[in-house]
Amino acid sequence: MKSTILVVDDEEKLRSLLKRIITLEGFRVLEADTLKAAGKTLEREAVDVVLCDVKLPDGNGVDFIKIIKDRYPAIEVILLTAFGNIPDGVEAIQNGAFNYIIKGDDNARIIPLLNQALEKKQLKDRISQLEERVGKKYSFDTILGSSQMLKEAIELAKIVAPNSTTVLLLGETGTGKEVFAQAIHNASKRSQQPFVALNCSSFSKELLESEIFGYKAGAFTSAVKDKKGLIEEADKGTLFLDEIGEMPLELQSKFLRVLESSEFIKLGETKTNRVDVRVIAATNRDLQNFVLEGKFRDDLFYRLNVYSITLPPLRDRKKDIPVLAKFFVGVFAEKINVPEPSITPEFIEKLLLHEWKGNIRELKNSIERAVIVSNGEPLTVTHLPLELRETHTKSQTLSAFDLHSVEKLHIQRVLNHTRYNKAEAARLLNIGLATLYRKIEDYQLQ
Repeated sequence: MKSTILVVDDEEKLRSLLKRIITLEGFRVLEADTLKAAGKTLEREAVDVVLCDVKLPDGNGVDFIKIIKDRYPAIEVILLTAFGNIPDGVEAIQNGAFNYIIKGDDNARIIPLLNQALEKKQLKDRISQLEERVGKKYSFDTILGSSQMLKEAIELAKIVAPNSTTVLLLGETGTGKEVFAQAIHNASKRSQQPFVALNCSSFSKELLESEIFGYKAGAFTSAVKDKKGLIEEADKGTLFLDEIGEMPLELQSKFLRVLESSEFIKLGETKTNRVDVRVIAATNRDLQNFVLEGKFRDDLFYRLNVYSITLPPLRDRKKDIPVLAKFFVGVFAEKINVPEPSITPEFIEKLLLHEWKGNIRELKNSIERAVIVSNGEPLTVTHLPLELRETHTKSQTLSAFDLHSVEKLHIQRVLNHTRYNKAEAARLLNIGLATLYRKIEDYQLQ
């Protein structure tokens, strides 16, 4: 596809000359003789570079650069300035122009400058596409699953995302708390600012304190220069503290100060620093019990627990397993560069029977192993880790004569067959829809 250049000049002969020069190089050229006409062209056409004169009947081209950069930041602008009027060129650069050309004197520079400007524009476009992909990766729309418990958690997260309220994410290890935190950040007004994550269980007390708050040179033996803490790194953005239940009591009071007054003191420093940061915390612990046991400050708990969201474990949203499995199969097939393997019904059935104590993280690891072992062949039970196969075999043997176990397994198979179309499943099972809903609830088949 040809790159599009817009030439803005009220001198028809000069416009024609520029159009001829630029068209011969394979570019598509549009023309405008006023700033108003140029503005309308930019509204309806995808322009890559604007060549704009300084003096136009309805305004100044130097000022027009600001308008272009405000509305269309990816478009590059080259100013056409009169001979000897270098100050216009300098001001144009300050307003965001790529460069300037002296009219009638720099024709040989036009094509090289256009190519350079286009290279910069294309780089901006690639960066923008990457940023968009990253943003989508952690959006609410890409959190996979349709179980009711997950839907409720997503809805709560969507409600709180736009403001700066502190959020506490509760749930077992591997339920996707960091993914939720990033989705909340990306849906907030802080989305263009940093998202900084830290796992509190990964550091000793001393290291955790220096990581969060930073330090001044000389604060301790190895502190040879100043270091920003993660609170400063996350300024204007979001700080995500995973496993906050593991934060030592001595640090909890310091962190409480951040939540209450947006102030903190670096190690080895006496002055107070201010910061504007949103905090999202997460834990797999029962913090209320920790408070009763004296392991967690009650004032910090109440300050964190302004808005809590509980993420369901995978065993309580088993209807989402086929969708998650399909997604992970695609991801890992691409990662190891093999054709995406098909998934056999028996493979999915084994996944549905497992308890998934490690939740989505465990499922993800199991799928990755299966894709590697299968090498593009259809995924079968033999590709699953041994512990999944053995555990299921024992479970089925023990419950083979138990009526409830047989019924639960049969209903699960029918639901899988109908892809959780409950009306169709009830018809195949020859039971009423209300009865099916009751059995789904009794057997926790959601």
